[in-house]
Amino acid sequence: MSSHSVISPAIYYWGTPVVLVTTTNEDNTPNIGPISSAFWLGNRCMLGLENNSQTTINLLRTKQCVLNLPSDDMVAPVNALARTTGTNVVPDIKISLGYRHEKDKFAVAGLTPQKSELVAPPRIQECPAQMEAEMAGVYEMMSSLPGEAKGFTLAVEVRVLRTHVIDALRMHGHDNRIDPDAWRPMIMNFQHLYGLKPGKPEVSALAAIEEELYRLPAEEPGH
Repeated sequence: MSSHSVISPAIYYWGTPVVLVTTTNEDNTPNIGPISSAFWLGNRCMLGLENNSQTTINLLRTKQCVLNLPSDDMVAPVNALARTTGTNVVPDIKISLGYRHEKDKFAVAGLTPQKSELVAPPRIQECPAQMEAEMAGVYEMMSSLPGEAKGFTLAVEVRVLRTHVIDALRMHGHDNRIDPDAWRPMIMNFQHLYGLKPGKPEVSALAAIEEELYRLPAEEPGH
């Protein structure tokens, strides 16, 4: 049996699905924010978001979003969005990571907006699964960290209002079940993009960023 070693990773992306979160800007134009910090319990989803991202700003203001799940063959649009931000003034931390401002995220990624039924933000037509959602709660994370890192990340709970999937994903003989043999989510695994088949489908644009740049400062004594 292999022995274990103690390490201190700068990031903990053990493998989570990529989500393209659509929200509405103040001028009613749509924004797309790619994230991979998301998990579901029932019809609730917890999103890990930076407090200065346009996605977060929009979601806190409008309380609405759409969670669009790309399949593992959608690497090109995901990479096109990977280092972009909808904020007019790009935060210094994002500049250091190679981000740039892009107003029209749909055009940049070559994606198609699709009208939602219950919320204002559009769905992404090319994504096989889409969940219209509303915000249900906000939790400030990393409150014990010093300086600008304090509260830098928010855990936002959203409630899924309506789920749309392409027919190819539906399990035969069931009205509301997904066929896991048909669904191929895109997985972010330590900044690299994977599918459920062996190996990486393509190179991830985020994999070029040095992981240590994500390391947070040490917590203050007593926490």
